[in-house]
Amino acid sequence: MFWLLAILAYLLGSLSFAILLSRLTGTPDPRMSGSGNAGATNMLRLAGKKLAVLTLLGDLCKGLLPVLLAYQLDFSLQDQAWIGICAVVGHMYPAYFRFRGGKGVATAAGMLLGLYPPAALLAVAAWLLTFQLTRTSSLAALIATPLTLPLLAWQEPAALLPMSVLTALIVWRHRGNLRDLMAGRERHF
Repeated sequence: MFWLLAILAYLLGSLSFAILLSRLTGTPDPRMSGSGNAGATNMLRLAGKKLAVLTLLGDLCKGLLPVLLAYQLDFSLQDQAWIGICAVVGHMYPAYFRFRGGKGVATAAGMLLGLYPPAALLAVAAWLLTFQLTRTSSLAALIATPLTLPLLAWQEPAALLPMSVLTALIVWRHRGNLRDLMAGRERHF
C-alpha cells in the first residue's frame, strides 16, 4: 500500500499548476519566462496575484493531500513524510512536463502542514519575515526550510530523516539561486 500511495503522490505532485494555469490563460510558460521556475513566485512576476495565489494553493494541496491520506490509512509519521516527499519530487521533476518543474517550496509547505502544523506555521512566518526584509523569494525559502528541522525533529523525531532529505532537495533546486545570491545577482521583488 505504501508504494501505491507513493506513486500516486508523485503523480499528483507532477501536476504543475503554474504550467496548467499559464496554458489556460494564455500567459507565458513560466519555465520559459521570468526566472524559469514553474512556481507561484514566478507566476506572480508573469501573470499577477490571482494566478500566483491559485498556483500557490494548488501546490500546497499537492503536498497536503497525500500526507492526509497516509494519515487516514494509519501510516507511521515517517511514512507520511516519505509520501509527502514523493509529492514534492513530483513537483520538482514532473512526469507530465518533461521533468522540468518548480523548486518544491509550496508543496513542501503543504506537506509540513499535514505532518506538523506548528512547523508549517514557523516556516511560513520565517519565509514572510525574510521576504519582507530582503524582497528575495529564494533567500526566504532557503532560510525557512532548514529552520523548521529542529522544531520538527524535537517534536516528531521520526520525521528527521525524511525532513533532512526534503531540505537537501530544496537546497539542491535552489543551487543556481545560491550562486546568484553570493554574486549579488539574485532577483528581488
